[in-house]
Amino acid sequence: MQLTEIDYPDAQPIESYGPDFFRIGDDKIAAPALVHAKGATVWGGLDDPAKVIELAAEIDFILLGTGADLRHAPKAFREALEAAGIGVEVMKTSSACRTYNVLVSEGRRVAAALLPAGEG
Repeated sequence: MQLTEIDYPDAQPIESYGPDFFRIGDDKIAAPALVHAKGATVWGGLDDPAKVIELAAEIDFILLGTGADLRHAPKAFREALEAAGIGVEVMKTSSACRTYNVLVSEGRRVAAALLPAGEG
């Protein structure tokens, strides 16, 4: 089997996560977190679409990690992002972390809004 090293030229990948944190590069960010090409920060969760909307010029869509279980995004949250031109892809947080890493390695304009991985 041939292994290929992944390059992240314009972003830092999500290196690891636990029930209440995410590790991006050398930084440990408390959950919920918002991760994008220019960094990562603590995020206010599903009641805080404004922090995601601030990234509208830099991203095409977000991966919304809903915790240990797949849940629908609240209607108001989804509508606020879509009105700002940001698409929303909903998945479990573990899947959102993996998908984010793949997409940023491809140079895609994406962010990940991540609820705690242990929350279900």
